[in-house]
Amino acid sequence: MKDQTTSTIEERVVYESGNEMAAYAAYQINYHIMGYYPISPSTEVAQFLDLMKANGQHDIKLIPADGEHSSAGICYGASTAGGRVFNATSANGYMYMLEQMPVQSGTRFPMVMNLVCRSVSGPLNIHGDHSDLYFALNTGWPILLCRDPQAVYDMNLMAIKLAEDPEVRLPVMVAYDGYFTSHQKRRVTTFANVEDVRAYVGEQPVKGFADTLDRNNPITVGPYMNEPDYINNCYQQSMAMYKAGEVFDRIRKEYAKLTGRDYPVLDLYRMEDAEVAVFLLNSSAEIIKDVVDQLRSEGIKAGSISPNIIRPFPAKEIAEALKHVKAVTVGDRADSYGGHGGNMVNEIKSALMTHGVHEPMVISRIYGLGGKDFYAEDGHAFFQYALDAVQKGYVEKPFDYHGHTPGDPNHAPKRVIEPLKLEDLKTGLIKVTPNEETGKLNVRIPPLRNLTRKPKRIAPGHGACPGCGIFSGLEMFFKGIEGDIVTLFHTGCAMVVTTGYPYSSHKATYIHNLFQNGSATLSGVVEMFWERKRRGELDHLNLSDDFTFVMVTGDGGMDIGMGPAIGAALRNHKMIILEYDNEGYMNTGAQMSYSTPLGHRTSTSNIGSVQKGKAFHHKDTAQIMAATHIPYVFTGCEANPQDLVKKAAKAQWYAQHEGLVYGKILITCPLNWLSDEKEGTAIIQAAVDSCFFPLYEVEQGITSITYNPEEKNKRIPLSDWLKKMGKTRHLTKPENEASLKAFEEEVERRWNILKAKNENPYL
Repeated sequence: MKDQTTSTIEERVVYESGNEMAAYAAYQINYHIMGYYPISPSTEVAQFLDLMKANGQHDIKLIPADGEHSSAGICYGASTAGGRVFNATSANGYMYMLEQMPVQSGTRFPMVMNLVCRSVSGPLNIHGDHSDLYFALNTGWPILLCRDPQAVYDMNLMAIKLAEDPEVRLPVMVAYDGYFTSHQKRRVTTFANVEDVRAYVGEQPVKGFADTLDRNNPITVGPYMNEPDYINNCYQQSMAMYKAGEVFDRIRKEYAKLTGRDYPVLDLYRMEDAEVAVFLLNSSAEIIKDVVDQLRSEGIKAGSISPNIIRPFPAKEIAEALKHVKAVTVGDRADSYGGHGGNMVNEIKSALMTHGVHEPMVISRIYGLGGKDFYAEDGHAFFQYALDAVQKGYVEKPFDYHGHTPGDPNHAPKRVIEPLKLEDLKTGLIKVTPNEETGKLNVRIPPLRNLTRKPKRIAPGHGACPGCGIFSGLEMFFKGIEGDIVTLFHTGCAMVVTTGYPYSSHKATYIHNLFQNGSATLSGVVEMFWERKRRGELDHLNLSDDFTFVMVTGDGGMDIGMGPAIGAALRNHKMIILEYDNEGYMNTGAQMSYSTPLGHRTSTSNIGSVQKGKAFHHKDTAQIMAATHIPYVFTGCEANPQDLVKKAAKAQWYAQHEGLVYGKILITCPLNWLSDEKEGTAIIQAAVDSCFFPLYEVEQGITSITYNPEEKNKRIPLSDWLKKMGKTRHLTKPENEASLKAFEEEVERRWNILKAKNENPYL
């Protein structure tokens, strides 16, 4: 790709992935701020930066947001304050922050964001295509493309110069393919010295532009704007976008002189005399080159085109490259539903028409969705579409999908497990009766062995890790629920390991929605149930009892989903929100969540010479939800099964008669807690006995501790719990004494507050 002798700076060769190179470039630039939120496959960028931070390799301030929308806000605020800002995201994470993208570009504040391209659900798919990238096309951000880890590194260095150029002043996106480029390692040549990188990108802040931290020049950012000012603002932004194309061309030439690596607006391969061509973005564009060579060896004049920038769209250059081509197949890794082709094919058709190029026949094919691989044989098929058009003199099928398979009625999903019988689910052994004197509920449950005949709500055969505490905790809770349930699961470990189409481990009706919208979604289901029941539309079902509606959340769902949960609580829908707390975002690789306690190690709160785990205390979601004044809030765990079953029975009564219930159960995660899978129950019991995870309930606003380890002479030091997990053993070492003491003091403070509430019904 490059002649080493043409480089004018000292370089070194590494063997790394695209995500590693995005993080490496950010470290060398030494951004001021990165606001981030974990989502696969972009999560690694923040993880690598945090690991470097833990060892003192950079001083970028990494700010873990409570969701992608907030991470975008953090980045926007930081950019208005005059420093360099960085972010990375994917798919639905990008969709969640989408509303913020035009805010940043419309007010002309630079930053760099890596979009690690992935399918936008639903249904949920975490693998690579360009459906998120295509949503970015109208946000006003210049977009650079990367087909391999080398390009990820180089484009990240050029992106900050492009963003900050006085003629541009726009936030810039660097896009590369999830898992194909993000995780696959390649040989990459980098700047050897950070001093050379910082000399190349230039000093910061760029002089001549105001920021919100200049007290001598106060400014107003993002004022309300009427016409004609608004259209004038948009016109200036549009002109800056087109100028970004010219500036990128200048920057890439400067970079080529410095490194010998060049990224022209279009990567043209053997297009000089090509009669048939294929147009592709990113990683597929490298594979197609081998196909071009094979066809050339057979005497077929084939060529390929791939842009290095698609905003601004290189319309004139594409028209010039295709003016002598007889037919071109355009591959789109996402569909523009109803548009008779993806975004790229329609923009290419527009470019050809605009610039008076009428000869090429254009074939549109949607391919590679949801991480479907693109092989050389697919490339040959793409060329064959073009060759067939040339032979026939017309395009037989202008638009189609490539790689899909026809449905076969013989392979339609079949029910394996019959619906659960109501008589099996409603044992009559659990009695819940209101106490008119206290205003609370009296609960009577049988010995737990008598409830073992109740069928499990989730079938065996799910894909959870050995020792995972989610399903033992959930099933223990469900033992206290009588009758039929409808469950909604947020995205997370519990959802992913129980639903892999065409299979499902759920015996009862199940719904999925994303972290940030589960509470709202289930509240819609609940209200539709009651309204249809009121109208008599469900009479044919002969419902002897009402459904119990349960939303299951975890893996950080009460960070990004906290707002909708509070909204559902304030509306007081008749449903249960049950949080399984595994103290992190385990479904994306054990990143830090707000429920992660102080000092605990995660993949984004690493342990190193200058960083000792999470830097702030854990969020008490049960107390937050209690502050919304819903009828019932509780904590529980499988280590105290009678307590949990009683609380489940209460939760069901309140959810069917009065309104919303919130419950939080602590569950073990051996894989990421670095603990023995056989010790899960003992570890959870230690968390309870150390008073880190107290068992209590808030019923009609009155707090009651339901298990007090002090009264039972079972309280243990917090360190006894911490010693049981690899993620926390470092806290028991002498050098971390201050962190351990701060953690102990916070646990004691919260425990004493809880005891005070237990003693005084007005607290």
